[in-house]
Amino acid sequence: MKDMLMEDKLHEECGVFGIYRQNGENDVIAPAYHALYAIQHRGQESCGIAVNTHGVITCYKDLGLVTDVFTKDMLDRMPDGNMAIGHCRYGTKAGQTRSNAQPLLINHYKGRMAICHNGTITNAITLRKEFEKDGAIFHSTSDTEVIAYLITKERLTAPSIEAAVTSAVKHLKGAFSLLVMSPSKMIAVRDPHGFRPLCMGKIGEDVVFASETCALDAVEAEFVRDIRPGEVVLVNKEGVNTVALSPADQGGLCIFEFIYFARPDSVIDGSSVHHARIRAGEFLAKQHPVEADVVIGVPDSGIDAAIGYARGSGIPYGLGFIKNRYIGRTFIQPTQTQRANSVRIKLNVVSDTVKGKRVVVIDDSIVRGTTTARTVKLLREAGAKEVHMRLSSPPFVRPCYFGTDIDSTDTLIAYNHTIPEICKIIDADSLGFLSVDVLDDLAENTRMGFCKGCFTGEYPDEVPDAGAKNKFEQPIGKEGRK
Repeated sequence: MKDMLMEDKLHEECGVFGIYRQNGENDVIAPAYHALYAIQHRGQESCGIAVNTHGVITCYKDLGLVTDVFTKDMLDRMPDGNMAIGHCRYGTKAGQTRSNAQPLLINHYKGRMAICHNGTITNAITLRKEFEKDGAIFHSTSDTEVIAYLITKERLTAPSIEAAVTSAVKHLKGAFSLLVMSPSKMIAVRDPHGFRPLCMGKIGEDVVFASETCALDAVEAEFVRDIRPGEVVLVNKEGVNTVALSPADQGGLCIFEFIYFARPDSVIDGSSVHHARIRAGEFLAKQHPVEADVVIGVPDSGIDAAIGYARGSGIPYGLGFIKNRYIGRTFIQPTQTQRANSVRIKLNVVSDTVKGKRVVVIDDSIVRGTTTARTVKLLREAGAKEVHMRLSSPPFVRPCYFGTDIDSTDTLIAYNHTIPEICKIIDADSLGFLSVDVLDDLAENTRMGFCKGCFTGEYPDEVPDAGAKNKFEQPIGKEGRK
C-alpha cells in the first residue's frame, strides 16, 4: 500500500526526453541520463533509456529512480549511440511492474521502433479490445503498448514511419505527448488539445525534445519552441520538419502543470511556472486575507505561492518546513504506524518560525485531506498559535481522465464535504481555496487554453464511461475477470 503522503497528492504520469545527433556522434547516454534526472519529479516509479547506435536500437529500463536504475556501472556497460529517447514514469491506471516501464521497444515486419509516452489515452481500452479480437497479444497494461500496436499496424501499409505515426494518432483520444524513434528518424507528437507539455531545443545542430525546459537546461540545450497541439515533428538527417498539424478547436493544457506538476524553473508554452505560482499566491492574498504573523509554504510547490501570498498581503514570509529530499514521492511504508509517521520523516517544522505565531500555510491542493490534516497537526505541536490553510488551486471535485491518478470522486474530500467541513476535518482555524475564475490569469503568456475539468467538470475532450478501468487491474471476481 502506498503511504498516505503519496495518496494525498495528484500524480502525473511521466516525463519524456529525446536527443538526435545530426553529426552522427555517439554521445547520447549522458545527456539522456541528466535530462531524466532533471524531470525525475514527473515520475518516480520506473525509468528507461532506448539508444539507437546507427540503426541498432537497445533499451534498458527498470523500476526505481534514475540514479538507482542507471548506476555508473550500468551506464558504462550501455552501448552509446547517435539517438536516444528516455522516460520516467508514474503509473496512473497500470500497475507497478517492470513490463509497464518505458520506453517500449517494438520489433515488427518493417523494422524496429522505440516509443515513450506522457499522458492517458481515454479510448485505450476500446482500442485494445478491438486489437485483441483480431488476435493481438499485449505484454503490459499501459496505454503506450496500445499506441505502439496502432503505429505498427499502420506501418505495414504506410510509406514511412512518420506517415504511420500521423495516421495512427488520428485514432487516439485523450492526452499524449509522444516520442518515437526508428532506426534513422525521431518523431515528436503532441495531442490536438495539448494536454501535456512538450518542447524542442538544440545543442548546436543536434535536436532535443523534453517534457519541460528544465531538462533542456540540464543538457545545455537552447530552447527553440514548444511543440504545438496536434503537431507531428520529424527529425532526420535532412533536419527538422513538421509533417502534420491538426490542433483541436479548444486547447487543453493541464492547469496543474503550473500549480504543481512542473518544476518552478521550467517555462511551459511561454509562461514561467515560478511566476505563475507567485501570481497564485498573490491572488490568494486578495481573495482570502487574514491577520497573521508569518506565511510559510509546504515544500516544494507551495513555496512559490507562499512568497506570492506574503508579497500580496504584506505578512512576512518565513521558512516553515525542512523537507527530507532523500524521500521521493513513492516513499512506501508497510504498516499503518509507519504511514502515520511518514509525514514527520518527510517534513519537519522549523519551530522558531511558527512558535507562538499566527501562521498562514500555503499548499498547492487538497485531494483527500489526510496529509493536510497531519501538516496542520505538526504546526500546532510546534507551537503555532493559529493555523490558516490556503490552497493555490480551487477545490478538486471531479476526476481527471488525461494523465493523473484521480479517476473517481469517491475519495475527493472537496466533493464529499463543504469548505467549512473540510476546515474542521483538517483542524485549521480558517481555509481558503483559489477561485476558478483567476486560473486563466496565472500563466500570462500562454494563449492555448487550459483544461480545468478537475475543478469544474467541464473537459476539452470527451471522457471515458464512468468506472471504465483496465480489466487487468481488477481483482478476480470483478467485471472483466470472470
